[in-house]
Amino acid sequence: MIIMSSILEESLKAAPIIKRGEYHYFIHPITDGVPYLEPELLNEVTDKIIDVLEADFDKILTIEAMGIHIGTALALRIGKPLSIIRKRSYDLPSEIEVGQSTGYSKGKLYLNGIIPGDRLVIVDDVVSTGGTLVAVKEAVERAGAVIVDTIVVIERGDGARRLREAGLPLKTLITIDVGPNGVIIEQ
Repeated sequence: MIIMSSILEESLKAAPIIKRGEYHYFIHPITDGVPYLEPELLNEVTDKIIDVLEADFDKILTIEAMGIHIGTALALRIGKPLSIIRKRSYDLPSEIEVGQSTGYSKGKLYLNGIIPGDRLVIVDDVVSTGGTLVAVKEAVERAGAVIVDTIVVIERGDGARRLREAGLPLKTLITIDVGPNGVIIEQ
């Protein structure tokens, strides 16, 4: 884990908290696009992702919706193609449908543009339960591609630990907890 004492850390500490049931949910530009995303924050996150990229890979893979801005910034910076796992079907011949279950939603994801043998780096905004990345891993395996690295900006909860124990290569930029008084940066 890389701790950022910078724009990301300060913006997380200032993030508003809302309560959904018993869950304290933080509202942040990287994870929600709210209230708005400053270019400086996105540039800092992209720089830190580039700093931890070690693998040789063919494509960047991200997840709709909040991984798109991160994946796009990274693709533009390093000149690699970007594929987006979507929440709706396009009925393309090689499309792979997979079920997704997180701590607060269930649905389907659709993978397109990945071919057997592709070496992928997955980027996303946050991992909490790990449910989305489990679904992505399943879809990538069904496509015959290989995940060489996974980089998530924010780690919250025990989903990252479970994913690592299951053998998914996973790096996170910052680990947080969220309580009624706000975001706590964990060391």
